Amino acid sequence: MRIIRAKDYKDMSEKAASIIWAQMLLKKNSVLGLATGGTVLGIYEILCEKYMEGELDFSSVKTLNLDEYVGLEGRHPQSYRHYMDKNLFEKVNILKNNTFLPNGLAEDLKRECKDYDETIRQLGPIDLQLLGLGRNGHIGFNEPDDHFEDNTHVRRLNETTIKDNSRFFEMGEEVPKSAITMGIKPIMESKAVLLAVSGVEKAKALKAVLNGPVTPSVPGSILGKHENLIVVADLDALMHVG
Repeated sequence: MRIIRAKDYKDMSEKAASIIWAQMLLKKNSVLGLATGGTVLGIYEILCEKYMEGELDFSSVKTLNLDEYVGLEGRHPQSYRHYMDKNLFEKVNILKNNTFLPNGLAEDLKRECKDYDETIRQLGPIDLQLLGLGRNGHIGFNEPDDHFEDNTHVRRLNETTIKDNSRFFEMGEEVPKSAITMGIKPIMESKAVLLAVSGVEKAKALKAVLNGPVTPSVPGSILGKHENLIVVADLDALMHVG
């Protein structure tokens, strides 16, 4: 495990983006595992800037996203497909056919989960998996539980997660209660994992991930078993970490 300390959110974003940038320079056809949410927005902004400056080429890159809300089509402004298109894919030269997310509108969700696992198997292992961290320690939408779920699955979201995500939705608009999420197995099979964490609200979760026991009640704690885990966190997020 390598912990990279950042001064603040901007510094965290720059340091995390530089790791992804280096991965793409080392391997032009990298398979990147990507995350969504507020934490990684700054990272994507910097990657887009590097592309515009001619320093990055996404034309041979393939991406696998962690999750998608059940019931939202890709054009919905709060779907993760829309998030990725808006914040990264449409701003760089990546081929749309090389970007993969679960289909939240699939008629047969169990089949969709199996199909997404097969896509991961065919493209993988993931060269670099980018992760954020939920306040309750979730990674992707792998929520606290009594066991680790290996494969892609439909997950009922924790009330804490629903509350945290509600800020992205219009007042009165129903926040999705379920999502399709990549399981723990392909995350742990990734060649490298980059965990980006920022803010005091994530400090307790990060302490549990880095210092606590490995337990499915804190899903991110499994990352301590990864042989190539890189944690980039700002001082606020690291306030409880020795």
